[in-house]
Amino acid sequence: MKLTISSTNLLKALMDVSKAIPSKSPLPILENFLFVLKEGVLEITASDSELTLRTRIEAEGAEEDGSIAVPARHMIDLLKELPDVPLSIKTVSDSSFECSWGSGNSALPYFPAADYPEIKSTTEDAITVEFPAESLVEGIQSTVYATADDEIRPAMNGIFFDIDLESTTLVASDSHKLICYTTKDVKASEKASFILHKKPANVLRSIIGKDVENVSISFDSSSAQFRFGATTLICRLVVGKYPKYRDVIPLNNSNILQIDRQLLLNTVKRVAVCANKASNHIKFTLKEGQLEISAQDLGFALAAYEKVMCNYSGDELTIGFKSTFLTEILANMNCNSLVVKFADARRAALILPAEEEAETEKVCGILMPIMIQ
Repeated sequence: MKLTISSTNLLKALMDVSKAIPSKSPLPILENFLFVLKEGVLEITASDSELTLRTRIEAEGAEEDGSIAVPARHMIDLLKELPDVPLSIKTVSDSSFECSWGSGNSALPYFPAADYPEIKSTTEDAITVEFPAESLVEGIQSTVYATADDEIRPAMNGIFFDIDLESTTLVASDSHKLICYTTKDVKASEKASFILHKKPANVLRSIIGKDVENVSISFDSSSAQFRFGATTLICRLVVGKYPKYRDVIPLNNSNILQIDRQLLLNTVKRVAVCANKASNHIKFTLKEGQLEISAQDLGFALAAYEKVMCNYSGDELTIGFKSTFLTEILANMNCNSLVVKFADARRAALILPAEEEAETEKVCGILMPIMIQ
């Protein structure tokens, strides 16, 4: 292998795919980048066997095609210390390669590309959909925090992509809260679905740049492939059946609170300071035109309450929530004002954007209450 490439462009490409490099792996070869130079294009691959990232970058000068596995940490550390200069990379023996720049060079070991495991992608019968990049990033960001860490039910550890004829909904739940993000930008000729684990979801969200317009998603029963620009992400999907989330969305909650989202978030945060640190319980007391939020920790003689003027219509109601769950939902919504619909103190509350913002805000949340004394 012999090529010349911009050190800055190479570093950017390596940083983009390095999120798939494992810190420790039973396969030491996976702690390396796979470099494949062919017809003037350098393809760089990183993988932890579950998640694979691949990108392509044009070489300014390619004299000899080839493929090697190079140490990820050493390569990145070297490039971080270099200015933006042309970098010459060439193999000098069966086990080492040389990086040369204007005033110096560095010798590093490499490993045979044949030792790098084969990366399996989706099969020929995979379903493909085009997803606007902005909607995909927004959908992941709006839902991923609500995924679970459940060894017994692995399906809950990812985001459920429910692709329908007229819209697509991303769903995440940890049994205490459930978040749905719906977009009409993605449609399919037939219904389809898959569960994307939270790790590749977070990586995907972080590497899609603002200049990306669309992401091509191909998936089968076990794997998914996301393509955008020169980058490809391949990952294993979570195998399992996702619960029927639509069955738990309350439709007839008749006690309705309308309130400014930021006001409610700030009030909950202030009052929760005095909540029991183990339970994080807070209490809502709702009356017409008024919401009182309170919390106490009897063990430390702590208590707080705050009254907020609001638009509330319905029965007088006292209901408890876990403050950390509520603040997560409120902080991850973008609307200015909220509608919270209650049935009673024992059933889930539905959190939605106010009606005048419903067309622009695509997220709804469901939060289970907790028993209060």
